[in-house]
Amino acid sequence: MRVPLTGVSETGKSSLVTELRRRDYIAYDADDDGFTEPLPDGAWGGQLNLVMSLFDQHADRLLFFAGCFDEQVQFSFDVKVLLTAPVEVILERLRTRTTNSFGRSQAERDRVLADMECVIPLLRISADLIVDTTRPMSEVADAVVDAVDSRCPRDSSR
Repeated sequence: MRVPLTGVSETGKSSLVTELRRRDYIAYDADDDGFTEPLPDGAWGGQLNLVMSLFDQHADRLLFFAGCFDEQVQFSFDVKVLLTAPVEVILERLRTRTTNSFGRSQAERDRVLADMECVIPLLRISADLIVDTTRPMSEVADAVVDAVDSRCPRDSSR
């Protein structure tokens, strides 16, 4: 079972991956785990061969995969999760983030705002679950795991 965790920058994808890993789930972050690469226009794109290899490697197990890049539409997913937060929260998280420098420049913040306006509505249409990440990450993880369990009960293998 493949579960994408998607949303714009600073919606909590990486934090959710960390929490799911803490709970012994198989979870990957497209950016942090090397499944994306910079594109000429400054955006980031998925390295499709690496993502497909990862999916093949875990074909018989529950896999959470966090990321937001155009190529995701080429993959088949079982329960699609969209992570969201209000604009002011996203901007504050970008301003204060310590994990990387993306979002420091006005151009990068403008890109995130444009994604919130144009990309999020498209992701919202196909999402099976939409989770507001202004609540504690443990609660976000509970909501995601509960949604996955309710749609596709699985055996004890993770």
